[in-house]
Amino acid sequence: MTDHLRIARPLAAAGVPVLPLSRGKRPFANCPACEKSACGDRPHMKAAGPCQCPRPCHGWAAATTDHAVLTSPEWAGVWRDASAVAYHPGGAGLTVVDLDDADAVAWAHQSLPPTRTVRTTRGEHWIYFHAMRSANAVRPGVDIKSRMSYARWLGPGTGHMEELPGAVRALVETEETTPREAVVSSPSLRLTVDRNRSTGCRHTERYVLSGLMRGLEKIHARTKTGAGSQAYGVASFLAAQHADCPGPCGLNALSEHIIAAAVSVGVPEAYAHRAVTNGLNSSVRRAS
Repeated sequence: MTDHLRIARPLAAAGVPVLPLSRGKRPFANCPACEKSACGDRPHMKAAGPCQCPRPCHGWAAATTDHAVLTSPEWAGVWRDASAVAYHPGGAGLTVVDLDDADAVAWAHQSLPPTRTVRTTRGEHWIYFHAMRSANAVRPGVDIKSRMSYARWLGPGTGHMEELPGAVRALVETEETTPREAVVSSPSLRLTVDRNRSTGCRHTERYVLSGLMRGLEKIHARTKTGAGSQAYGVASFLAAQHADCPGPCGLNALSEHIIAAAVSVGVPEAYAHRAVTNGLNSSVRRAS
């Protein structure tokens, strides 16, 4: 038994689908019968097909918890050549936020709830309960690995694993929200701060409105794609600015302008509401 198989077996026994990785941290290539999806792909892939190949073909889709498969003759040679062990987070009901550098790690500490953390070569993996759609480059240095994806096994990590937060879901869900050419109207210049809703805000009206206007301008500039993520970022930034206010600060009223700006450039209203709500909730604050 190889060292990598010794690592993989207890993971599989715990319900974590595993697969071997070749050099370069990539899955092994498909066998000749499976090349270029000639086999029709595996039943649980996005393009679900009839393939029942006993070899570790199809990348993440080869991940398994089946002891008989892991120790089969078809997998034996692959384990001997393997350079690492990977797992399929979505198959285990998990999501990995892959933070690829120090800046991405710093962003996670500011924006996401602490959870189980695994150190990587250049950054960290933050692991949450529940699966979601995977996506690469959701922001600089950040990938989401869950369904139809794999992550390298680098140990159990440290810390208590938490539920998947809405802030992570918003990074992926809102990236698909501005596919069409939008007709953009100029943001209203008649914005006001309702002091009846912001009796506990320590900022002046001019300070609040200038920050809001800069945020709306950024959203309106996203006429092609990314307006949903920008709306999330604007809401998160505004919430952070009010984190030390005794509250309430009337942020819900400000959020209406952010949502309207996102909708004006093609973001579906439901996505806009979700992104802005998640952004406001991303900072621990007493404002409301």
